[in-house]
Amino acid sequence: MSTEPIPESEPRFEFGSNWRRFLERLTPDRIVQAEESVRRILGVASLEGCRFIDVGSGSGLFSLAARRLGAEVVSFDFDPDSVACAMELRRRQMPGDARWRIEKGSILDAEYLSRLGTYDVVYSWGVLHHTGALWRALENVARLVRPDGTLALSIYNDQGRQSRWWTRIKRAYNRIPPWTRWLLLIPSFGLLWGPTILRDTIRGNPLKSWRGYTGGRGMSAWTDLVDWVGGWPFEVAKPEQVFEFFRARGFTLVYLSTCGGGLGCNEFAFRAPPAVQ
Repeated sequence: MSTEPIPESEPRFEFGSNWRRFLERLTPDRIVQAEESVRRILGVASLEGCRFIDVGSGSGLFSLAARRLGAEVVSFDFDPDSVACAMELRRRQMPGDARWRIEKGSILDAEYLSRLGTYDVVYSWGVLHHTGALWRALENVARLVRPDGTLALSIYNDQGRQSRWWTRIKRAYNRIPPWTRWLLLIPSFGLLWGPTILRDTIRGNPLKSWRGYTGGRGMSAWTDLVDWVGGWPFEVAKPEQVFEFFRARGFTLVYLSTCGGGLGCNEFAFRAPPAVQ
């Protein structure tokens, strides 16, 4: 596992810019799918009476889902454009809502975290592997969970050699001029989507899967492709590494969905240890 933080001088992917484009394509159906994914992962029908914090809230979609499920929500993100996206989404969907707070903050900032308190549900989906200090971020996020609370997160799977290859692609994407990035996006599109589009073409509908893609969570195919190719910093972990990390801190695994050793994220939900009597 990587233990050395990625230097702050490294160029970073502009996640917020990508989320702004996603927000333009957000539909009611995608919002419903986001709600369903939160219910599935947490194993609940409602979040009424819960305090929910979205660590690295991105577009704000899953904060919105939690709020619609009844939770009191705090969202924060390191990227100011992502913070702006969440605020715009709140303005569109829940204007003036006092139970959804949105802030700029970092999971690596101990002083900021000390002001947040603890929560019934801590949600951080596809985020902590982009901080540049994955294991420190995991340590910090665990401290936000109240006793007997739930931590839900997804972390990129460690594919060994392939992960190292994607690391080089991602670093290169962020170092080259923006107008040349298509030189990496187009081949990556072919690699990631080529077999699916070929299959759909044989069946007479070449873009069926591309157009219908939601990732089971209300996502967009193009947004996820750009996020995958450009998402830097980038770290990975094997599912057993994440499991052992939290077991050593008294957490109990209550939900697991892996990507079968392939490309993508492993999904976890952990129950925090009870309060010490």
